[in-house]
Amino acid sequence: MKVMLRTNAAGKLLVYVAKKDLEEEVISQTQQEDTQIFTLSNGWELAIAGLSDPIQTPQTVEARKLN
Repeated sequence: MKVMLRTNAAGKLLVYVAKKDLEEEVISQTQQEDTQIFTLSNGWELAIAGLSDPIQTPQTVEARKLN
């Protein structure tokens, strides 16, 4: 699914899923090989491959929902 990554005024990373009209804050992020795993405040876990470090925002990326 396509998601947009952006930062809010407080500097927190947010994920917006247009198909679900959902915007949630990233509460934790881990690295597995070349994939970043983001845990959102609603409990979703999203896997996003190929992100640069540091993450450039705003950007639209392909994500895979893990749970």
